[in-house]
Amino acid sequence: MPTSPTTPSSPAWFTPADCDLDAFRAVVEQETQLSGYPHADAVEQGVLVYGERLRGALADATARREVQTELVHALADGPGIVVFSGAFDAGAVDRAGTVFRALIDEQRAAGVAGGDHFAKPGANDRVWGALDKFAVRDPEAFCDYYANDVLALVCEAWLGRGYQVTSQVNVVNPGGTAQRAHRDYHLGFMDREQALGYPAHVHALSPALTLQGAVAHVDMPVETGPTLYLPHSQKYPAGYVAFHQPEFTAYFDAHRVQLPLRKGDAVFFNPALFHGAGSNVSADVKRMANLLQVSSAFGRAMETVDTTAASSAVFGALRAQRAAGAGERALRNVVAVAAEAYAFPTNLDRDQPIGGLAPQTQAELLWQAVEEGWEQDRLDDQLAAHEERRRTGLR
Repeated sequence: MPTSPTTPSSPAWFTPADCDLDAFRAVVEQETQLSGYPHADAVEQGVLVYGERLRGALADATARREVQTELVHALADGPGIVVFSGAFDAGAVDRAGTVFRALIDEQRAAGVAGGDHFAKPGANDRVWGALDKFAVRDPEAFCDYYANDVLALVCEAWLGRGYQVTSQVNVVNPGGTAQRAHRDYHLGFMDREQALGYPAHVHALSPALTLQGAVAHVDMPVETGPTLYLPHSQKYPAGYVAFHQPEFTAYFDAHRVQLPLRKGDAVFFNPALFHGAGSNVSADVKRMANLLQVSSAFGRAMETVDTTAASSAVFGALRAQRAAGAGERALRNVVAVAAEAYAFPTNLDRDQPIGGLAPQTQAELLWQAVEEGWEQDRLDDQLAAHEERRRTGLR
């Protein structure tokens, strides 16, 4: 997909030394040619913009597949980002916005300040897990909003069938500062050392499992800080390591682009694209976007596993083996199998990424208990609390 699988001449594992700024520049300093995308209306600052030409092709099944093929090339081999002008009906956006603002007002009244992956808690107004909250609050408005065929078109193009949509509403208030350049989920939510623990072929495959998107819920002139992008940067193989390094941050800051958006416009991009929200320097515009993260069906395990029960059950044996002199690696190998070693999916209202890019995992909790010599009751209480934090907010 976005990058090639490893070959005998390419690294099986990335290191910081594989991050070469000159090689990065050679990837990103290329022009996006409109001639290669016949259904696009324009190229603006290297970004493909779709509008009337696209809408005229969606009614025919053959033309629809041709458009989807074009979008795959745009997201994988092209600039890595597409804008759909007027993708969402303004009325549907306004009705959804009314629900989102009510949810934000309720959070404020309850004294809730949402954590964030890339900003200080409370700096923005954010609604985590907004999809099911929206559906329960106003089913009719939800149906009008998510009946959107542009969303289905691009999701099916990048992920195929069986995809799952999640939604996080983000409002960047006046004075909100820009984010540091980053890539997104999965490896983008890890620090550099964590990312280095995954082989190069996983770096190449991870972007094919997720599609990132955003729907503008207000007009977003540049002064409101719409997202900053670096077209073509998704094609740099070591990018999940490179975005942590200062010279790449400096290059992004000097060369990124920023497109104004109108209410109802939608942006979709390869999660490996270097990007970051801009600073809102407007006097009074609360920049609201519905951030969409769409996941492939293939990112899920075949079976469900009660890792809470397994973690509790093996704790006594782990503690005894450690006391008997068992090595750390052997003990950690057991923890990796018995406990959930990945932070997501979770309920980010309760299980917030404060102090890092992701909440504590169950495996980290179990290892902490082993290392610190907890009693069984304490671990069981903490496992129950961890499970409760991850439970959906609707039950």
